[in-house]
Amino acid sequence: MKKDITVPSVGESVTQGILAAWLKAAGDRVEEGSDLFELETDKATVTVPAPSSGVLAISVAAGTEVTIGQVVGSVDGDATAAAPKPSDAPKPSDAPKAAGPKGAEPKAGGPRAPEPARRAEPPGTAEPQKQAPSPAPQRAPAEAAPAAPAHAASPRPPAPRPAAPPAASPPGPGQRVPMTTLRKRIAERLLEAQHSTASLTTFNEVNLQKVVDLRARYKEEFERAHGVKLGFMSFFVKACTLAIAEMPVVSARIDGDDLVYPGSIDVGVAVSTERGLVVPVIRGADRLGLADLERSIADLAARARDRKILPDELTGGVFSITNGGVFGSLLSTPLLNYPQSAILGMHTIQRRPVAEEGPDGERVVIRPMMYLALTYDHRLIDGREAVTFLKRVKDFVEDPWRLFIEA
Repeated sequence: MKKDITVPSVGESVTQGILAAWLKAAGDRVEEGSDLFELETDKATVTVPAPSSGVLAISVAAGTEVTIGQVVGSVDGDATAAAPKPSDAPKPSDAPKAAGPKGAEPKAGGPRAPEPARRAEPPGTAEPQKQAPSPAPQRAPAEAAPAAPAHAASPRPPAPRPAAPPAASPPGPGQRVPMTTLRKRIAERLLEAQHSTASLTTFNEVNLQKVVDLRARYKEEFERAHGVKLGFMSFFVKACTLAIAEMPVVSARIDGDDLVYPGSIDVGVAVSTERGLVVPVIRGADRLGLADLERSIADLAARARDRKILPDELTGGVFSITNGGVFGSLLSTPLLNYPQSAILGMHTIQRRPVAEEGPDGERVVIRPMMYLALTYDHRLIDGREAVTFLKRVKDFVEDPWRLFIEA
């Protein structure tokens, strides 16, 4: 039975996209639920699974703009997968050559025996060396292969067909490469944020010693109990939701002449993927504990990198957090995720000398410190509110037990 492959709906706001790549070749057998092709939209790249098991037929080439519901191919459950090309089949020249003339031919064939193994090497390494010998000695035995019972008695399985073409090499100097749909959309949104807001950034630093101690003490117990590791991000997400509850204007947005206050604190967490930065949204983050936040963060990040995230999961956030510290950034000014009005930038953790009040007075100690940056839209958030908000985030993270008491 033949079943059409259609472009699925990936969000209410998405009506079209680009069929970026087929992950299987025409004629391949595919299994229901296996990755079939990549759909690139202006919000994300999504991997679309096979609707059923069978042999794949492709009617729309990669790189074509498609609409939701469009038929791009079919899967035939009654068909038989295409046989491997003759060039992919094992060469009869690999068979023993006991009938060669007085050992002269075995000597010539000996050095050539490893040749099939070298064919598996990536293009650009051993491939040019394969073209030097004349192909005639390899084809001549192939015609006599049916009459060679020794080879037929011990067949080797054919080499498997590749599921997808090899990845393209990085662009070289002077090349022009078209921007992906996602990259163009990122560029548009960044310019929109710059031109449509009055952005300003305020800074502070946070002492993470108590969070580090808490994680070291409870991380194994936490993972056994909840099946997920206790990271740093959940502390900052929780701290931001508590600070927003105290200062809701930070999560508001401008709509015409009105200020719109959200009914739920949905926090976006930026994730870097090979195709660009995406910001999946944790719904109702203010109602989640650390374990649920860690599970949500891990799930959304993994699906974003595996191109399983849906565009609807990238919209609707009221506040965003980005962590340049994973790349070693010491300090930066994050750009707003428009139309949101504020974004928190986390940075790398450095052990630095700080002054602390001790039993014998002030002393200098080494502590794990992180710079924080809050970029906000000055049109609706005043400096006093922005600075106070960032100070509250700092207070919550420096005394993490308050995250549980005030949650």
